Amino acid sequence: MKQRLITGIIAGALFLGLCLLGGLWYQLLILAMALIGYYEFVRMTKVNPFGGTSLVGYLGIIMFVFPYDSLGIEPWLPLQSGIWLLMFVFMVVTVVTKNQIPIGTAAMMFLGSLYVGIGFAYIAESRLLPHGIFWTFLLFCCIWASDAGAYFVGKMIGKIKLWPSISPNKTVEGALGGVVLSIVVAVVFALSSGGILTFGRALFIGIACAVIGQLGDLVQSAYKRVYGIKDSGNLLPGHGGILDRCDSWIAVFPFVHMLMLLPY
Repeated sequence: MKQRLITGIIAGALFLGLCLLGGLWYQLLILAMALIGYYEFVRMTKVNPFGGTSLVGYLGIIMFVFPYDSLGIEPWLPLQSGIWLLMFVFMVVTVVTKNQIPIGTAAMMFLGSLYVGIGFAYIAESRLLPHGIFWTFLLFCCIWASDAGAYFVGKMIGKIKLWPSISPNKTVEGALGGVVLSIVVAVVFALSSGGILTFGRALFIGIACAVIGQLGDLVQSAYKRVYGIKDSGNLLPGHGGILDRCDSWIAVFPFVHMLMLLPY
C-alpha cells in the first residue's frame, strides 16, 4: 500500500503538473505514454515487442500522437488515410514474411495501434482546445469520480455482480454509483464554468465518462484474462502498467469527441 501511494503521488504530480503547463512537454509525455502503452499491448499478446511487426505499430503510434500543433507542423496524412496506410503495411508484412507473421497477428497489432494511438491522440488534442485545461480536467475528474464511486458504493452495498466472468469484484450497484458521482462532478464543473459548460452538456459528459470509462476498464480486464495476466506492465509499482491506469482514458476521450460534446 505504501509503495502504491508513493507511486501514485509522484506519477500524479508529474502528469498533472505537465498537463497544467501544456504545450510541447505535455504532448511529448502523452506520446511517451502511448508508445509504452503499445509496448505493453504487444507484450501481452506474446509478440516480440522489438520485432519488425511491432516497429510498424510504433510508427503508427507516432503518426497518430505526434505533437504536430505544438511544433507548428501540418500532419502529412489525414487521419483516415493514415489508418488505411497503416492497415495496408501490416497486411504487406504477412506477404513479405511468407505468412511467418500470420494475418491474425498483423490484425491484432493493427488493432492495438488504433486502440492505443487514437485514444492517446484524443487525450492530447483535448488540451489544445479553447479552454483546453478546463475540458481536459473535466473528463479526467469525471473518470476518476466514476472509478471512486464504483469502488466505494460497490464495497458498501454491492451485491449484484456486473460481469463476474471478466471482473468478479465489480457490481451493478457500484457501476450505478460511479455514474451518479460522475454526473455530480460534471454538474459542479458546469456551476463553476462561467457559462462555458451548460447543464445539459454536463449531464451527457458525466454519463459518457462513467459508462464508457467502465466499459473501457472491462475491455482491458477481458483482454488480460484471455492472456492470463494480472497487469499490462510493471512501470508503476503497485499500479501496474500504463494501460492498467489509462484503460478508461483511451476509451472516454475519443468517444466524447465523437459525440461532439467538446467545443471546436
